[in-house]
Amino acid sequence: MCRTTSIRALAATAFAGACLWLGAVRGASAPAGRWYKGNLHTHTINSDGDSSPDEVTRWYKEHRYDFLVLTDHNYLTSVDGLNALLGAAEKFLVVRGEEVTDRFEKKPIHVNALNPKQLVEPQGGSSVLETLQRNVDAIRRAGAAPSVNHPNFGWAITADDLRRLQNDRLFELYNGHPQVNNLGGGGSPSLEQVWDICLSSGRQLFGIAVDDAHYFKRFAPELSNPGRGWVGVRARELSAEALMEALERGDFYASTGVVLGEVVRAAGDLRVEIKTAGPLKYTTEFIGENGKVLKTTFENPASYTLAAGDRYARARVTASSGEIAWTQPVFRVQ
Repeated sequence: MCRTTSIRALAATAFAGACLWLGAVRGASAPAGRWYKGNLHTHTINSDGDSSPDEVTRWYKEHRYDFLVLTDHNYLTSVDGLNALLGAAEKFLVVRGEEVTDRFEKKPIHVNALNPKQLVEPQGGSSVLETLQRNVDAIRRAGAAPSVNHPNFGWAITADDLRRLQNDRLFELYNGHPQVNNLGGGGSPSLEQVWDICLSSGRQLFGIAVDDAHYFKRFAPELSNPGRGWVGVRARELSAEALMEALERGDFYASTGVVLGEVVRAAGDLRVEIKTAGPLKYTTEFIGENGKVLKTTFENPASYTLAAGDRYARARVTASSGEIAWTQPVFRVQ
């Protein structure tokens, strides 16, 4: 018995040593967890969508998403029955959500509550920023993760509003609705430019991509259809709690179609591996303060190490088809 235990202990030690050696050779290892594809913003007939919660959920499951958050306007759609019918352990999950829908004067102020414990009523306010802040705080009190929706919709939320907002880590970098002005225009910045303004000011903010789908029965460019924007989240398991934890720490990427095989955000280092598709070609740009392109490469994997003076770096991977994936930024360790 003692001899067997001793041999096993020696073998375990040797194996651990080999793993450490391999880790040193390969560099920073990937964080633990699995990748899950999901959509964080979708509507049903419980607000202004054209399809029932069942139909909406089936669309995402049939299109091989791993999770879905239902976010009806000022309505908390029940997901228990949907999970009983369509949920499957480590295969598919529906998460509670609400689009807390408010306004200041004529400006629409929408903030998603991801996995709230109860309905969150719109809080109002005396300015855009105060309205945003009051809703974010109410969402936090409901035990949910807040996410600021489509800042350029109605040109409602400026980069300065987002920069000054507290207690929020997420905003919609890309929204698939055709009326939300992702690319800016007329002197107003794009949502990527808004992101860099915030990051350059020292605000640590993570960008998500969503569908904001309303139409599941008719498909057209002018309609807000599903399948346009999603997130790949690396979490310890397929549960609402684990997904929220990963989103809040930035362990995810946003995409309009490009799939990433791996993302490593270590101290001062960012490495991206692309899952290539057919004959498509890919360009990876590492972007830093004020939107400056720090490096452009066609390599896969692609990597960048923060240089002296770099406050942060994020990666944008563009396929020859026009589809894009965005990683979250890696920040300089203070």
